[in-house]
Amino acid sequence: MESSNKPHRAHVLVLPYPAQGHINPMLQFSKRLVAKGLKATLVLTVHLAGSMHADPSSSIGLDTISDGHDLGLSAQAESSEAYQTSLRVVGSRTLAELIRKLDRSGQALYAVIYDGFLPWALDVAKQCAKLGVVFFTQTCAVNDIYYHVQRGLLPLPLSGTSVEVPGLPPLEPSETPSFVYKLGSYPAFYDMAMNQFENVDDADFVLSDTFYELEKEVVDWMSANLWPLKTVGPTLPSLYLDKRLPHDTAYGISLFTPTTTSNISAWLHRHLPRSVVYVSFGSMADLEPSQFSELAHGLALAGCPFLWIVRSSEQHKLPRDLMDSIPCEEALILPWCNQLEVLASNAIGCFVTHCGLNSVIEAICLGIPMVAMPQWTDQSTNAKFVEDVWRVGVRARTDEVGLVGREEVERRVREVVGRGERGKEMAESARRWMAAAKAAIGEGGSSDRNINEFVKELMSRASIE
Repeated sequence: MESSNKPHRAHVLVLPYPAQGHINPMLQFSKRLVAKGLKATLVLTVHLAGSMHADPSSSIGLDTISDGHDLGLSAQAESSEAYQTSLRVVGSRTLAELIRKLDRSGQALYAVIYDGFLPWALDVAKQCAKLGVVFFTQTCAVNDIYYHVQRGLLPLPLSGTSVEVPGLPPLEPSETPSFVYKLGSYPAFYDMAMNQFENVDDADFVLSDTFYELEKEVVDWMSANLWPLKTVGPTLPSLYLDKRLPHDTAYGISLFTPTTTSNISAWLHRHLPRSVVYVSFGSMADLEPSQFSELAHGLALAGCPFLWIVRSSEQHKLPRDLMDSIPCEEALILPWCNQLEVLASNAIGCFVTHCGLNSVIEAICLGIPMVAMPQWTDQSTNAKFVEDVWRVGVRARTDEVGLVGREEVERRVREVVGRGERGKEMAESARRWMAAAKAAIGEGGSSDRNINEFVKELMSRASIE
């Protein structure tokens, strides 16, 4: 059993990009470091720190920097491009101020572990004579593609019917991240994805939120040709993996207010094992009303009870007449929930997901097969791997106008939940990957060894700086 009661030998700052899907994995990694004897302080923006729901018993410290929008992005930022500029300029200055404050207080601050989306944090760390550790929050496959684009090794726009990237299987152009395939879309986010690699060669350590067995081929290629990459995932609460971290039962920080757990548990408990379809598109996806309608009708046609997470700001897009006609025992619509608790329920048999990496990894770790409906960014590449490489799900295909039609939703849900050969194969693959994920982070597993080596090397490097 690991314990966080060891004396802290060194202090690290952990700086995620200010979004829920980036905070969660870096917070969980921080808990692993604390269990190994380090002190970790999570650094959030002023606005997020003031608006989040946090576990007061966490072993992780919390401090803040400013992104120049302390009242909130929606209240102040003119555009995504303006926000990224402000985050870089103001964030760099206030991060340096925070490091100097900690130095003056006598704390042994050794390193800054920063989200790959924030490469300027490495420059600040070096200027302040600290070690710089990049933490990639997307798959190695996705970062392999971005790296080749950023270095000019994969010319854009893409041409032909197949994209060849070392370490990866052949991809259709539409199976690459949307910023690559749909060149010119979301320019601020394209720049952020590519800029991860502008100074990465100067990082002291390169970490990735994945586990070796899940991406063996691309990890081997990147480690042999780019950097000595360490895989340190999956980064879920220990309760759902190795159970070696006492009291680590939830992420501990949420930017949304979840529905009372007991209400959901009672509803799920009334359904048969593996009979319920769970539907969620994460914290950022913005579906068109027409897609909401097709998805709702498809779920109704599939005939399975479903639990659908629709954020409060999106619920007006639901086809209300249809929703009102479905018995409450067959459909539960909620604005937010504890996704891990839902996926861990024996009642869940299928996850209809946008294929954000956190959702995919949570499903893999809990053995839930998926229907993939990717929306943008890395999700199309994740969906490719879900279906064709890991074989834990199927992709719902869009029609000529870009919608996933109701018949396609019905067909894919039935394929996953049904008792046919394909459904059985996905369920078995999901169980195998669940076991592999737990083994990787468990004692002596690939990620556990990498974390141990990282802590040992960090202490060694820090002692001679």
